[in-house]
Amino acid sequence: MPQVPGSVDPLDVDLTAGELELLGRLPTASNGTFLARLVRGEDELLAVYKPLSGERPLWDFPDGTLGLREVAAHVLSRTCGFDVVPCTELVEGPLGLGSLQAWVPGEDPGDDVVDLVPAAEAEQPGWFAVLEGLDATGEEVVVVHADDVRLRRLALFDVVANNADRKGGHIIGHRGRIFGVDHGLTFHPAPKLRTLLWGWADAELDEDERALLERVLDEGLEAVTGLVSTDEVAALRGRTRRLLRRGRMPDVDVDRPAVPWPPF
Repeated sequence: MPQVPGSVDPLDVDLTAGELELLGRLPTASNGTFLARLVRGEDELLAVYKPLSGERPLWDFPDGTLGLREVAAHVLSRTCGFDVVPCTELVEGPLGLGSLQAWVPGEDPGDDVVDLVPAAEAEQPGWFAVLEGLDATGEEVVVVHADDVRLRRLALFDVVANNADRKGGHIIGHRGRIFGVDHGLTFHPAPKLRTLLWGWADAELDEDERALLERVLDEGLEAVTGLVSTDEVAALRGRTRRLLRRGRMPDVDVDRPAVPWPPF
């Protein structure tokens, strides 16, 4: 029987075997990104396919590496116990080599942990206000995110992976868990962190978070070797050691952009 989309665990999916069929291009993505169906006999599941050939050149990231960074983000997350990135593999697809990630449908309407609200509603218990602005009508609005332990784990992962593009639309609630997607702009050796998840800026790390960072040093560095450059592995080691030594989440760096644009 074909599997109902979303009935599989996004962290426990075999994406390495089967026939990949393209269903259509996702038009909001800046690079070539396709919704695909992976078929194995009578079983099938949905996935997101990003061929390396569809990547737009960037001035600050080497050409043809974004898909490898997508895979490295999953490997780091899974190996070290963050478990915030859906299963992602490097595959030979219809448009050539690329990343293939298990589709997460975002079926939890009550799990909207990032929102845009009128300024008068920004100060709510259990929420952080992170960005002020004006909407299309000129009204003051604020981007807010939940004070949620699941979201905080994703925020810590983004710091470790040096994620330069944590938009609100890249955060998905699924069956009581929070997943992050779209990790092509990660692992750069220079500081690049741009995120909406600044609610825990300068917050003290707890024991569980310190344990995750120790696993990055013990297991994660080797796991991503070969997917990102040696300089990027060294930078990953340095970021993690500094986090452990300081014992706190990073604060906002006012000397460079701290939030991606657009934020959603």
